[in-house]
Amino acid sequence: MIDVDLTGEAILDDSTHEIGIGIVVPFDLVLDREYWQWVPETVSLHITRTPNLELPVGAELATAVSDAEVVARATRDLAGAGPEVTVYACTSGSFIGGLAGERRLRRVMEEAAGTQALTTSGALLEALEALDARRVAVGTPYDGEVTAKLSEFLAEAGYETTSNAYLGLTGDIFRVSHKTVRDLAVAADRPEADAVFLSCTNLRTFDVLPEIERELEKPVLSANQVTMWAALRAAGLASDWHRPPAAPHW
Repeated sequence: MIDVDLTGEAILDDSTHEIGIGIVVPFDLVLDREYWQWVPETVSLHITRTPNLELPVGAELATAVSDAEVVARATRDLAGAGPEVTVYACTSGSFIGGLAGERRLRRVMEEAAGTQALTTSGALLEALEALDARRVAVGTPYDGEVTAKLSEFLAEAGYETTSNAYLGLTGDIFRVSHKTVRDLAVAADRPEADAVFLSCTNLRTFDVLPEIERELEKPVLSANQVTMWAALRAAGLASDWHRPPAAPHW
């Protein structure tokens, strides 16, 4: 047997460096591909999941998947990839505890990884601020209880929810059709709303947002859209939001 020792011969190429974004998602998320659709080729996404739970979608599940130690552990698991920013990508999990709960999630992630951190619900507030949208129509796949918690979160942050529409689902949210997503946005919208927000990172929205925006003639935001925009912005790769496109400009 011949051994060839090339110790000291490896050449490291900095030109191949990609900017990393770490993403902590709930165990049941299946829309990994949608996250990749929002980012340019210079970005690499590192995605990890919280432990599996045998619970229906609802307030109890939202609270469980946003447990501080669970999120901190997942964040530490991502640290080896060296992300520029770490994201907790779950809407209900990041609004269920109100503004204090959202801030607590960011704090435990920053302490766990030593990098900047953000959440989907925090990203929503960033996007609304960038759009100067104070009145929001909300469409969710959740039940009425969880949907009301989102309205409470927005009110606590100084935003008015003009209306709510919800599907009452306790599972299989990723299977909701584009037609139903469109119908949900239309049902939620009101003339006085400055923007429409479609909640839940497990709701497929990438391909249907431009069509809905053209129909409603106002910004239509989705959970994955605002999450990735805010993450890219935190990494220095996204500008301020420009209306009216469905996707922000990088």
